[in-house]
Amino acid sequence: MVMIYRCTLELHDSLYFATREIGRLYETEPVLHNYALCYALGFVDNERHSTTVSEEHSYRYFCPEQVPKYEAHLTPLNQQGIYVTPARAVHHTAVLNTWKYANNNYHVEMEKTQKNIPSFGRAKEIAPESQFECFIIVEKPLSPPKWIRLGKWMSKAEVRSEELPKLRQSEGEFTFPYPLNPLDVMFTHQVLSYDTVNMPPVSLIRNVRLRGHYYESEGFRIPARMQYRFAG
Repeated sequence: MVMIYRCTLELHDSLYFATREIGRLYETEPVLHNYALCYALGFVDNERHSTTVSEEHSYRYFCPEQVPKYEAHLTPLNQQGIYVTPARAVHHTAVLNTWKYANNNYHVEMEKTQKNIPSFGRAKEIAPESQFECFIIVEKPLSPPKWIRLGKWMSKAEVRSEELPKLRQSEGEFTFPYPLNPLDVMFTHQVLSYDTVNMPPVSLIRNVRLRGHYYESEGFRIPARMQYRFAG
């Protein structure tokens, strides 16, 4: 038995993460990676190993080492029958913030200096009240958390979810306009065409035309049999 939840995420703070760096401009793409959503929704390192997610989900505010462990953290979700798609912006606005800092070489390297030359950078962030949409595919009922945190600033976002009705499975050629993780879909489907969204740690694809198994609900189609897979 498979259930699919459509989740709407509304920002209550500005959202920032560096999708790309162009000189001194750090830009946030209005797309949320499915790896980040798994952590934010509490599916990773949940000691209860349950599909019922509470607001007290396991959240790591401190990591002793800055080494991603996506494969180790996300592979167990395949056994639990949980999959989260990347999220696209339903509607959004951007804000541009400028920050400045002074030259502090004399603090770091004990260098003598007669100058205090300020430097600056700009961060393009996603504004509050912007909304994103993603899907959670599960084998057991769940209750997504009401509030989550996203991005570098741990920005607050409200989550609203609804289960897709009258779900059935079929096979054929179809188009999925939302973003997908190519590693998770290319082993089970024939991908015919797509647009690329360049972002770390794995670039995504969207407006995807593909052939294979899919779930359908009231004319909406989403790829079936997606699992977390990793290159190499």
